[in-house]
Amino acid sequence: MFAKLVAVSLLTLASSQLMAAECKTTIDSTDQMAFSTKAIEIDKSCKTFTVELTHSGSLPKNVMGHNFVLSKEADMQPIATDGLSAGIDKNYLKEGDARVIAHTKIIGSKETDSVTFDVSKLDAAEKYGFFCSFPGHISMMKGTVTLK
Repeated sequence: MFAKLVAVSLLTLASSQLMAAECKTTIDSTDQMAFSTKAIEIDKSCKTFTVELTHSGSLPKNVMGHNFVLSKEADMQPIATDGLSAGIDKNYLKEGDARVIAHTKIIGSKETDSVTFDVSKLDAAEKYGFFCSFPGHISMMKGTVTLK
């Protein structure tokens, strides 16, 4: 009886781990001003979510740098515009901008950076997006973030 109980417990544990949500993603950025995805879905069961940003291009960050910035969709362009004067050393983001939910640093060729944020900061009724704040990149480098 004990062996049967242990076997059932182990099966239950294994299946719950298989059903666990994937609470991270990797996004690649390129010299062609593109992200490898246009949409991120975050499972509501995730407590935190991690985005790893990679840069598979060959250009340095001062020429073709990229970052990942998460905000409400309505705030994306204003954040990018306000960040222009901040410069590359501040990741083209206005210091202390409360509209920014999460962001990585600006990276260049073969570099990576990641950011982990609290999923409870997101509201399922709100529309969120991600973008690159390097000057001019938001026109091509953006996508949606949804809670599922």
